[in-house]
Amino acid sequence: MGLDYEKLGLKIGIECHQQLEGHKLFCNCPTEIRKDNPDFKITRRLRASAGEVGRVDQAALYEQQKHKYFVYHAYNDITCNVELDEEPPHPVNQEALKAALQVAKMLNCKIVDEIQVMRKTVIDGSNTSGFQRTMLIGMNGFVEVGNRKIGIESACLEEEACQIIERKKEYDVYNLSRLGIPLIEIATSADIKTPEEAREVAAKIGMILRSTGKCKRGIGSIRQDVNLSIKGGARVEIKGFQEYKSIPKIMNYEIERQLKLIKQGKKPEEQVRKAEPDFTTSYLRPMPGMDRMYPETDIPTIVPEIKDVKIVKTIEEKTKELEKNYDISKDLASQLVKQNIDFENYVNKYKNLKAKFIADTLINAPKEIKKRFGKEINVFEYAHDLFARADSGDIPSSAVFEILTEIAHSKKPDYDKYKGISDKELEKEIAELIKKNPDAPIKALMGMLMAKYRGKVDGKKAMDLLKKHMK
Repeated sequence: MGLDYEKLGLKIGIECHQQLEGHKLFCNCPTEIRKDNPDFKITRRLRASAGEVGRVDQAALYEQQKHKYFVYHAYNDITCNVELDEEPPHPVNQEALKAALQVAKMLNCKIVDEIQVMRKTVIDGSNTSGFQRTMLIGMNGFVEVGNRKIGIESACLEEEACQIIERKKEYDVYNLSRLGIPLIEIATSADIKTPEEAREVAAKIGMILRSTGKCKRGIGSIRQDVNLSIKGGARVEIKGFQEYKSIPKIMNYEIERQLKLIKQGKKPEEQVRKAEPDFTTSYLRPMPGMDRMYPETDIPTIVPEIKDVKIVKTIEEKTKELEKNYDISKDLASQLVKQNIDFENYVNKYKNLKAKFIADTLINAPKEIKKRFGKEINVFEYAHDLFARADSGDIPSSAVFEILTEIAHSKKPDYDKYKGISDKELEKEIAELIKKNPDAPIKALMGMLMAKYRGKVDGKKAMDLLKKHMK
């Protein structure tokens, strides 16, 4: 029997973190993450600082009490003194700031009048300075998922942390090249009602972020954290989700963990936990609070320029437009958009070819060739030439896949052998075929016809003519 989330009083909020392309947030180093042997290493110890209200954050104190030191792997070409905390931060990366403003507007947020860069105390070694720089861009927005509005509490721009390499009892080893990559952080309100809805909200926010065309791709470039609580339990933040599909499983585990503690007469504690590969969670540290925040004194406040920030169509909106305008499937439309293919250009250029045929060739032909023959092919290298030949009638459209298959097998195609036959010739061939095989079923006749004319005649046309002559 499943969990009754409404009866449990489940409340969920999520945080999505997305890395941006370009250069780092507070210097001109590239956003490349290297994992080879470092050019040099440095060693640091960190200590907790009091926040703006004069208190030290409990999560920072917890890390400080471990008495660890930290080793950083650095590179001459993609890390500099800013990452080493040996010189002040440079002015904020304007392209990253524009991207964050764009995302905030797409999430219906109210843009702040003035941006104040803040320091957030973090002394687990993931920042050489002992703090992470972050800035609030927008707040009080919303995203629509399943006919419901989910509140967006905040949209922030911050610097990415170092990447953990190894943890030891006495020290931790970090990769410095990831530190400083621009990171957009989106935090929702606790409006989400079920783990499955949390997955859908994370996917929707991820789609909006990718729609800007400014986000990094690949494992680790986007991460989700989940905050949840139940009646009689405690608010817990779960960090480290890499895939949307794992969100419901891990959340259900956490709910059941808290229910077990409550049944034992124990009070669950507010804490930060880590999402594990087996869908369980493990303790990380106490829940941080506002005690860890204080203003960044090296960077002046920023008045955001929003007049030039444009809202772009989302991947979802572009997909629906392609479906409607060209009568193609949602899956084909989605792949065309995700691969940033200028489909409209292809359709307008080759007016004698069906839109579905063009889409199917660009998206599915390479997959089918790999599945059937184990061969790779860059279809875009040959698409315009083949579409032009098919559009002019030099070859039938059915020959395009056959020619691509030959190219994938490193064969030079003989276009003459694919020259189509006229409808009159085809009808004559069909009439003779039926006369010679009067008792053969239509599928057998079609097989014989295509064995002789594969790549020379359109399969649908051949079938239609067969049906016509068999009446």
